[in-house]
Amino acid sequence: MLITEILNALQFSMTLFLLSIGLTIVFGLMKIVNLAHGTLYMLGAYLGLSIWTFSNSFWLAFFFAPLATALIGAILYSCLFKFIQRVDPMRQVLLTFGLIYVGLDSVRLLWGSMSHSISAPELLSNSIQIVGETYPTYRLFVIFVGLFVLVVLYFLLEKSKMGAMVRASVDDHETTQMLGINTNKILFYSFSLGCGLAGLAGVTVAPIVGVEAGMDMEVLVLTLIVVVVGGPGSLKGALVGSLLIGFIDTFGKVFFPELALITMYAAMALILIFKPDGMYSKL
Repeated sequence: MLITEILNALQFSMTLFLLSIGLTIVFGLMKIVNLAHGTLYMLGAYLGLSIWTFSNSFWLAFFFAPLATALIGAILYSCLFKFIQRVDPMRQVLLTFGLIYVGLDSVRLLWGSMSHSISAPELLSNSIQIVGETYPTYRLFVIFVGLFVLVVLYFLLEKSKMGAMVRASVDDHETTQMLGINTNKILFYSFSLGCGLAGLAGVTVAPIVGVEAGMDMEVLVLTLIVVVVGGPGSLKGALVGSLLIGFIDTFGKVFFPELALITMYAAMALILIFKPDGMYSKL
């Protein structure tokens, strides 16, 4: 039982990580709290559903749904987000909040209001024994996806020239522009990457949680909590915050179901009392 719950918490944490890392990079670079980030997660799930329905291949959905979501993010950035970086924060919040309803109605128009499901691939549809307990293979796959993305982003952001330019853009946007670095292009690709990661989270967890209109709101608050607790613009903060919130939420629902939400928000409040900027604040 304990091993199962630990793995469940780790799987949920990796889902939160895929969501929060995209949001925290965007916020760290653009200083925009994109409340529609959860909508991109939902779109990733629905796009994966369509690809899976027509091709009967989970792997095609797994690879192409995030790319399609990244493309939608690129369009949104070009048409909208690059124009609201320096406007009043309240306008940013209202605008991105409005996008939530646009996305929700679009999903209902295109796919209807019924719940759907995606079958896990046959290769991952069985269960395995872990320390005497049976655990679904597909949930282990979700953990692997999160860890794989973590490693790739670590080398991309910490060990590459592109990562150095991204960090420079976070630390001092104006000086980076004066050095001849195209910060607008960095913002464009970073935003698209964040949207693609949200889509990856959506299609990855679809076989577990299903696909339905409104699934974005179920994760939006938790994702925002992860970003606030971990620290905006921090890869390490996104990871630690995801693990903290994922484990508190999972074990809280198991052992203290009546106090699960209180426990999570209390933990967030305590962290912010001692670390007002979050546990980490830099990429």
